[in-house]
Amino acid sequence: MAPDVRAAVPLAPYVVRVVFADGEVRDVDIEPILDGTVFAPLRDHSEFRRVRVDEETRTVAWPNGADLDPDVIYGHYKPEGEPSARIKTPERA
Repeated sequence: MAPDVRAAVPLAPYVVRVVFADGEVRDVDIEPILDGTVFAPLRDHSEFRRVRVDEETRTVAWPNGADLDPDVIYGHYKPEGEPSARIKTPERA
């Protein structure tokens, strides 16, 4: 199980920087999944920038109900039969 998500920061178009409680950071490019019903509204940059951490579930979420599984972002598993965003660990200086 992934540590709690502490922050979700919108970066370049469709990239969210996710910060975990243990200090790990992942940049998640969600453009590959923006075709589905729930994620398509996030193509509007003003909607995409409304990303937040859901206080109850500690997931990366948007007001329209779209969310990202922290275990997938952290790298514990890749869902079968579902698209997943491109995830990379940012280089640290």
